[in-house]
Amino acid sequence: MPDLAMDKLAIRELIENWAVWRDAGDWERFRTVWHDDGVMMATWVQGTADEFIAASRTGWDKGVSILHFLGGHSADLRGERAIAQTKMTISQRTTVHEVEVDVVCTGRFYDFLEKRDGRWGLLLRQPIYEKDRMDPLIPGRAVPLDPALLARFPVGYRHLAYIQSKIGYPVKADMPGLKGPEVEALYDRGKSWLAGRPL
Repeated sequence: MPDLAMDKLAIRELIENWAVWRDAGDWERFRTVWHDDGVMMATWVQGTADEFIAASRTGWDKGVSILHFLGGHSADLRGERAIAQTKMTISQRTTVHEVEVDVVCTGRFYDFLEKRDGRWGLLLRQPIYEKDRMDPLIPGRAVPLDPALLARFPVGYRHLAYIQSKIGYPVKADMPGLKGPEVEALYDRGKSWLAGRPL
């Protein structure tokens, strides 16, 4: 099989392993999808791969339920560098204002990857948050949201940010969405990376 096809398969496998191992709490294998200098940018935590894993483990131990589901995938490669985009949903279950809810956020993982010593690994994962919704587990039950808090966050992930802020996370309020200057800057950064410039 041509090298390009093999590299694309390896990247897709890495992306799928990220979701499966993270959501299963398989932290040792989850660490292997990252390079040592990898960085994760999420609504609720931004930091190195090791910091993200530590925060995820702490949340896991406290019963925080955040799951991921993957869809379509595209990867652009140039030499030992790649930008991958993968459709995804983030699903989080919690109790907010004494009502148990599910929040589902749809978007894309936008990944900066590099092949080092024959192995692809993540250098930067920046989710793009396109739209989200909140549903009570008991149909028809009202959830008395604070409109001022909800309005603090971008439309693409405002319900996700709402519940995460309510359980104590310092949510980042300027993540890229479907449109706007934040996502355009991310695309420019991806083009720059593929052109050989530093991340």
